[in-house]
Amino acid sequence: MKNHHRLLLSLLLGACAGLLLHSHAQSEILQNINRYLMEPVGQLFLRAIFMIVVPMVMSGLMLGVYQLSSHHGLARVAQRTLFFTVLASSASVVIGITLVNVFKPGVGLEITQIAGQAASVHKIEQNAAQAKPVVQSLLEIIPKNPFAAATQALEGEMLALMFFSLAFGAALAATNGDKPSRWVEFLEETYAACLLVVDTAMKFAPWAVFALVFQSTFKFGSEILFSLGFYVLIVVAGLLMQQGLVYSLLLRLFTRIQPLLFFRQCRDVYLYAFATASSNATLPRSLELAEQELKLKPEVSRFVLTIGSTANQNGTALFEGITVLFLAQVYGVDLSLAQQVQVVLMSILAGIGTAGVPGGSLPLIMILTQQVGIPAEGMGLILGVDRFLDMCRTTLNVSGDLVIAALVDQPDEER
Repeated sequence: MKNHHRLLLSLLLGACAGLLLHSHAQSEILQNINRYLMEPVGQLFLRAIFMIVVPMVMSGLMLGVYQLSSHHGLARVAQRTLFFTVLASSASVVIGITLVNVFKPGVGLEITQIAGQAASVHKIEQNAAQAKPVVQSLLEIIPKNPFAAATQALEGEMLALMFFSLAFGAALAATNGDKPSRWVEFLEETYAACLLVVDTAMKFAPWAVFALVFQSTFKFGSEILFSLGFYVLIVVAGLLMQQGLVYSLLLRLFTRIQPLLFFRQCRDVYLYAFATASSNATLPRSLELAEQELKLKPEVSRFVLTIGSTANQNGTALFEGITVLFLAQVYGVDLSLAQQVQVVLMSILAGIGTAGVPGGSLPLIMILTQQVGIPAEGMGLILGVDRFLDMCRTTLNVSGDLVIAALVDQPDEER
């Protein structure tokens, strides 16, 4: 059986098993199975991947910048990456805002899902309150201690670690030129070792996917999806439009790549992103696929995908825009055109720098809602469906990274 078939089968079996057993979620035996078998299997796999993210990001980004700088291609790649990232993110938010304004999923919805979510909402409020001013956030992109940034990379310091890696890679190119460097050999061997760890971990991916999906469906079931079904449908429709229309159009306009063929080649990564709901956890597999199956230039794919795992969050930007306007409709907050433009711009900016872990966008949504006068407790309304939507938007985030890597790697004038 091919790998993507194994992953898809595991995902479907995990979802079906969780949904079937959800009605018996109070059973002590089933709770113990979930707590002592399913959770450890899923977490062991994620930890095996997360432990390799930092060395892979550092070595991959340093090598990419070194190789691009040596060939004087860094400026072009950086410019194209920024251009396509802003273009794709803007398109995603516009799609989301348009869908909410046309279909109005929050109008007439009774607020019945907030009860019992007070503790979770309070925690999100605390995280949102800890958000730093824009100027301070920009300053902290430059780390005082790169080792501290590395240890906190998965808790919000990934941008600082990336900046250090960019600067170090550029410095290596400037000091070594075309001469062989022991540092570069070390980084290449480190990157190769990271790929080997990923390959080994992926052998256990089907079991982990089953366990991760089972946990979500066993805990939440399908009832919450039906109660907020219109909202969920709007978000998923927006994500599908971004994937099927925007990404396909970009590939056709700027490359000669057939979109359907490209998406088919990426299906393993899509399934993996859906199951883990984490861009960071999916990054090692994306890097491997880009080089070995999509045949993208290593220096380009390492640069674009590593930066994109934090800076290119199309799905998150779309989700945030839809959610803020949805909650405004639920609470009867009439947003002016200027306020909606503010939501669009802030969603685009918030998509850049959102933590690539499950639930990483919720504090940013809290900040957005407070900016336009929506009650904080409204977050409790979406918490029940956030895990499912997180899986969906992460898949789009990862897909967007791969599409932009292909756009930057293969400009139409070179094909």
